[in-house]
Amino acid sequence: MRIDLHCHSTASDGTDTPAELVRNAAAAGLDVVALTDHDSTRGYAEATAALPQGLTLVTGAELSCRVDGVSMHMLAYLFDPEEPALLAERELVRDDRVPRAQGMIAKLNELGVPVTWEQVARIAGDGSVGRPHVATALVELGVVPSVGDAFTQDWLADGGRAFVEKHETDPFEAIRLVKAAGGVTVFAHPAAAKRGRTVPESTIAELAAAGLDGIEVDHMDHDEDTRVRLRGLAADLGLLVTGSSDYHGSRKTVALGAYTTHPDVYGEITRRATGAFPVPGTGGA
Repeated sequence: MRIDLHCHSTASDGTDTPAELVRNAAAAGLDVVALTDHDSTRGYAEATAALPQGLTLVTGAELSCRVDGVSMHMLAYLFDPEEPALLAERELVRDDRVPRAQGMIAKLNELGVPVTWEQVARIAGDGSVGRPHVATALVELGVVPSVGDAFTQDWLADGGRAFVEKHETDPFEAIRLVKAAGGVTVFAHPAAAKRGRTVPESTIAELAAAGLDGIEVDHMDHDEDTRVRLRGLAADLGLLVTGSSDYHGSRKTVALGAYTTHPDVYGEITRRATGAFPVPGTGGA
């Protein structure tokens, strides 16, 4: 089985619609794909309706969190999307995305970059607006050559000249909320240092003690030495180890299925989840 547990659609900052995502996942030879848009479950219905036969959909989300001043992302799988407390927290995070993006645009304007809200809103479409949409605007304007090049201290990286903070969930609270909604939690790309400051291993140990289920080890932002270190940490803490592409369509160069999760780990995730169940494809629309 080929299992990719971290993918984005136009419901957040990917460039594939949810329907295109599942069709592309099947074409890439995947058996299981997770839809994990940022703080959003809006792509579920479209992805489910288009799900090709032979492909299983895992519903999820990537939750924006912050601990001790450090941003981090928490992958949540197979939770009840209508559970009131978790839904309210996701909406609080999403509602803060527009003023945050507008604040980044204002800072960029002060730096002489003629980006506009209309441009960023067009790029975001119906998705949850975020830094990748602002970064895409910088690419369109010729300010940087790629989306990744916008995530530096010169521009949009944490603490950068045009960075603006947003509401982010305490990860301990995120674990509690996801568990209460019947879901499973995995710390996304925990050692992606090029994105900014990372959470120390001591905090990962505290998160494990609070109920964190796993850490994403095999990821494009982790080199081989980092993966070896994280596997050892996961073994010490009793955490599951996942691998994922973090696919964003054309917004990033990584391909669907570039990194995958072992079937035994996937089986354990589905065993632990009680809020929702994987959806088998029936042929799609």
